Amino acid sequence: DFFVMPSHYEPCGLGQMIAMRYASIPVVMKTGGLADTVVDYNEDPVRGNGFVFTTYEPVSLLNAMHRAVASWQDPEQRKAIIATMSKADFTWKHSALEYIRLYRKILNQ
Repeated sequence: DFFVMPSHYEPCGLGQMIAMRYASIPVVMKTGGLADTVVDYNEDPVRGNGFVFTTYEPVSLLNAMHRAVASWQDPEQRKAIIATMSKADFTWKHSALEYIRLYRKILNQ
């Protein structure tokens, strides 16, 4: 199953994170929070947790859907994507650690 979110603008987006939690592969436009949380499987098979398109045009979404369906039909790719999604950490603990890392970097400059 897929979660399709072709937002033109998305400052955060929770839908893709919820979808990943329930093993629904996201297909998203590369914008805002979607770009921060979804890594295209074809561009980075190790970290890939969904499929991303970069231009806000129907053909771009269609191409991303074709790539997603092709990966879904390959049991090994499907398992790899779902395994990567299951490791995603979108908790506040993770966000807090990122803020601490950033603040330390700023203080050390």
